[in-house]
Amino acid sequence: MSKLSSLLRVAALWLSFALTVPASAQRLLVPMDDSQEDHLKAYGVTYNALKEGLTGEWLLNYRGGAFLLPDTPEMRKRAALAGVTFDAIDDGQLGAIRAEIANSNMDAVPLEKAPRIAVYSPPEALPWDDAVTLALKYAGIDYTRIYDDEVEHGDLTKYEWLHLHHEDFTGQLNKFYLTYREAPWFIELMQQNLTAAKRLGFASVPALKKDVAEKIRQFVERGGFLFAMCGATETLELAMAGHDVDLASAYIDGTPMDDDADRKMDWKRAFAFRDAHLEHSPFVNSMSDIDGHQVNVPGRRQPLGTFTLFNFSAKFDPVPSMLVQNHRSVVNDFYGVTTSFTRTVIKPGDVILAEEPGAPWVKYIHGDYGKGTWTYYGGHDPEDPQHAIGNAPTDLSLHKNSPGYRLILNNVLFPAAKKKPLKT
Repeated sequence: MSKLSSLLRVAALWLSFALTVPASAQRLLVPMDDSQEDHLKAYGVTYNALKEGLTGEWLLNYRGGAFLLPDTPEMRKRAALAGVTFDAIDDGQLGAIRAEIANSNMDAVPLEKAPRIAVYSPPEALPWDDAVTLALKYAGIDYTRIYDDEVEHGDLTKYEWLHLHHEDFTGQLNKFYLTYREAPWFIELMQQNLTAAKRLGFASVPALKKDVAEKIRQFVERGGFLFAMCGATETLELAMAGHDVDLASAYIDGTPMDDDADRKMDWKRAFAFRDAHLEHSPFVNSMSDIDGHQVNVPGRRQPLGTFTLFNFSAKFDPVPSMLVQNHRSVVNDFYGVTTSFTRTVIKPGDVILAEEPGAPWVKYIHGDYGKGTWTYYGGHDPEDPQHAIGNAPTDLSLHKNSPGYRLILNNVLFPAAKKKPLKT
C-alpha cells in the first residue's frame, strides 16, 4: 500500500469515527482487552493526553486495564492516527461501567500528571538494543537520555521516572571481556568508560559506577520511581550493597575477588535483595546467584518456560494491580544477562508481581524504598527470547499487542496515577 493510500485510509477511519459517535458522548474508553488494535500505542495516547494537561482514569482489571479519557476531537484524531481502538461512551454507559467496577475486583484510578522520564543509557549506540527505549519510541512517549555526566552533575532531580539501560554498575562491563576483549566495539566501549571516569574525577570505572549507583539510590529514597531490566537489576543491587567492597577486582586483569567480599556486603543499602553470593571467579560471566537462570553460565543455564502474573485486588492493592494490567495472565519467558530473581535472596517486603509457578525464581518484583519505589523486570527483550549481541532491534509494529512489552509501559504510567496506600 502506498503512503498516500495509507494516509487516506487513516483519514477515512477518523472521519467515520467522527460521524458515527453520538454527540452526547462524554468520554473515550480505550479498551485494553483483545479488542484493542494496538495495545502499546494506547499507552502513548494516554500519556500524551496527560502531558497536555488533560486527566484520565485507569480502570484496573476492567477490560484488560482500560483507559478513560476526555472526549475531544483532538483526542479522537490522535487515537485514530495511532491505530488505537476506542469507544465513545455517554453518561449512561459510563454509569453502568462504574457500577460494574464498584461491585467487583476492579477500581478506577485517576491519572493526573505525566511523569518526566529519563533513560540512563550510553550516549553512543551499542551493538544491542534496549526494550524500554524501543517501547517508548514506538508508543510515542518522550524521554531524555542521560548518562554518567548528567547523573554526577545532579540532573536526576529533574525527573520523576528513571529507567536503567542494561548497565553493569559494578564496573566490569558485564564481564564481556571474557568473550569480546578483541572486539572493536568492546575496546571502544572500555576506553569511553575509562575516559569518562577520569573526566569526572574517579580513579577507575568501578569507582565511577558505584558513585552513580549511590546517586540512583538517593533518587529513589527522595521519591523517584525506578524501573530496571536485565543486568541493571542485579548489578545495581551489588553496587549499592557493595559500596565499600572491591567488587571489581576481577576487572579485565583476572585478579581473584576478595574472599571476604560476601561478608562485607551491606544489604540494608539494597532495594530488593539480601544475602546474595558473589561469583568470585573472574573467568565466569555470572555476577552472583541473584539470577535464577544463570544465563551466562552454560553449565547452569536453565530452560525458558512461562511466567504468570498475579491477580491483585484493585481496591486493596492498586499499585501492584497497575503494574500487572494485561490482556494475558501467562507470558512467555525471555533471557537476559539477568533473566530472573532467585527466591531465597528476595527481601521479605518485596511484592512478587509475576513468577514461574514451582520454580526457584520469580520474574517481576516491586517495592518501596524511602519515599520512592523500584520495579525490576528480568530479561532483555520480551519479543526476542534468545537475544544476543548483534541481533537486529525488535520491530514493535510486528508486536503491537505484546503482553511482555505491556508490563514495561505499565511502569511508565504508574507514576501518573493518584495512588492509594498499599493495604497488604
